[in-house]
Amino acid sequence: MVIRTLALALGVVELLRPKQVVDFWMRLATRGDATPRRWVYAAARVEGLCLVLWALTRRADGGD
Repeated sequence: MVIRTLALALGVVELLRPKQVVDFWMRLATRGDATPRRWVYAAARVEGLCLVLWALTRRADGGD
């Protein structure tokens, strides 16, 4: 339940603000000398959509 809620929240944020999410993780992963390509933001949106769909399609009792 908690993982599903976190996935849903992260997915919504990635859908709405992919640049901020990608830039946040890039700052953590590098020393600031890397610039992501433009397609990375589109990929973040796709990832967000996948997280949202996964979170919304899971059954409430935890079973598959």
